[in-house]
Amino acid sequence: MIHLEPAIEVSVLCRDWEHQLPDAVDVAREAARRGLATGWIAAALGPVREVELSIVLADDAEQRRLNRDWRGIDRPTNVLAFAGGDPRAQRSAETPLLLGDVVLAYETVAREAAEQRKAVADHLRHLVVHGVLHLLGYDHVEPGEALAMERLETSILAAMGVADPYRATM
Repeated sequence: MIHLEPAIEVSVLCRDWEHQLPDAVDVAREAARRGLATGWIAAALGPVREVELSIVLADDAEQRRLNRDWRGIDRPTNVLAFAGGDPRAQRSAETPLLLGDVVLAYETVAREAAEQRKAVADHLRHLVVHGVLHLLGYDHVEPGEALAMERLETSILAAMGVADPYRATM
C-alpha cells in the first residue's frame, strides 16, 4: 500500500503563484495526495510503502524552456510531467517509489482559468491531478485512454468539490 503521507515536495520558482493564490503550495500538495490516494491506483502500484514526487510552480519562461528542451515544442504549456521511472516496475516494498516531477506554468494556468471562468485554485488542482496521473502511466493519446483518464480525473476532482473540467460550458 502507498504510505498514508506521500513525500510531496513543492517548489515555488514563480512568486506570482503565492501572490495570486496564497495557499498554492497547500492546494498543489493536497491535489497530489488525492491523486495518489485513489484506491485502485494504489493497488496497481503494488507493495509500495513510500512515494516521493516533486511539484514545481514555475512560470511560462521556465515551462517554455522545459517544453522546448524535452519535447521539442518551443512554447509554454500548462503542465508537464517528468516520470522518475516506471511506477509498475518490480521493486521491494522498502524501496521508495520516486514518481517524478509535475511542473506548472503560472501565466498559462491563470490565463486558462480566466478563459474557462474557473478559479485558479480549481484549475491548479485539476492540472496537478492530471500530471500525477501521467506519472502513474496514464495518457490521453488514444481516445479510449483519454476517456479513461478524464473519468478518473473527474472522479478525483469531484471528491475535492471541483466541477467536471471536461463538461462543456455555455
